[in-house]
Amino acid sequence: MARPPLDLVPADVPAESLTHNTLNGVTGGIWRTRRGDRPAVLKLVAPPGRPGPTHWAGSDDPGHWNYWRREVEAYRSGLAGAAYPGLAAPAPLAVDERPDGTVALWLAEAVGRPGTTCSAADLGDVAGRLGAAHAGWLGDPSGWTWPGGGRTPQWLARDWLRDYTLSRPVPGPVPWDHPVAVAAWPAALRAGLRALWERRHEVVAATDRLPRTLCHHDLWPMNLVFTAAGPVLLDWSGIGPGPIGEDAANLVLDTFFDGLVDVALLDEVAATVVDRYRAGLRGRVAPATVAHAVRLTGAAKYAWLAPLMITRLGGATGQTYDRRDEAEIMVGRRPVLELLVRWAATALG
Repeated sequence: MARPPLDLVPADVPAESLTHNTLNGVTGGIWRTRRGDRPAVLKLVAPPGRPGPTHWAGSDDPGHWNYWRREVEAYRSGLAGAAYPGLAAPAPLAVDERPDGTVALWLAEAVGRPGTTCSAADLGDVAGRLGAAHAGWLGDPSGWTWPGGGRTPQWLARDWLRDYTLSRPVPGPVPWDHPVAVAAWPAALRAGLRALWERRHEVVAATDRLPRTLCHHDLWPMNLVFTAAGPVLLDWSGIGPGPIGEDAANLVLDTFFDGLVDVALLDEVAATVVDRYRAGLRGRVAPATVAHAVRLTGAAKYAWLAPLMITRLGGATGQTYDRRDEAEIMVGRRPVLELLVRWAATALG
């Protein structure tokens, strides 16, 4: 949708469409515009039924990983703004329920550097704040204290990591010896990625033994803005219980997968994020457990990626953010996938 509906933003008011995952059936559009006399971001949230890939369809099930109203409820309840002290959420300006069933979520614009301009130090700062926030949510979710003192929200993601990763549609069998894959990835890397894919259920199950916390589930540079007051974290549509380390692992890996940040920073970012996340937890979790958790959850979260890439070779890449061609993607992601395989090997033994 090039512009927001006219009942939300009149034709004479500027509206700039912002980059987002257009495959996700929940998102009807995101625009930088104005609400009254102030800058604002408008996110149009759509109920299930929009055409698109099955995996990205919205759900009416409040516990589903892609429950369509979760972000609306996160802002309306105050949880988005209170969940992570030190990692602010944009201030909600209004939530408009529309006659067609969609919801217009109006947010104050976060003004600052885009997350894709990040340095290792920037991401280390985010990781330290994340660890401190996660420390406050450690333990069984039944014992957590919610904003306003209410009961545990039923709209939290029930088991985001398992539901999202194990539902990724990878047609089989995976052609691991496809000529393009052979040219881009050495045999040892392909073998490691294949082993991870074949053990994916075991890897996800192993994350169940990790301490639990309240996860964002989509922490990466596209959801960060570095403002003068500190980092702002966007997109609260996946919030729910999850294993420690998952958000930190995603911050390392997903910073580089789409070619938005120079992959030469990978090793520095990985070391800095893990170190600062561990420090942020303030000794609440043993250092060895934290390092293990990051490696294990990273392996679990992206076990599907290489198989999906290989099965799509020669066709549509399905990329929303990565503007490189197929060959560039294969080569550019190699260092990140090598780190993923090392993490998996260390975590699984």
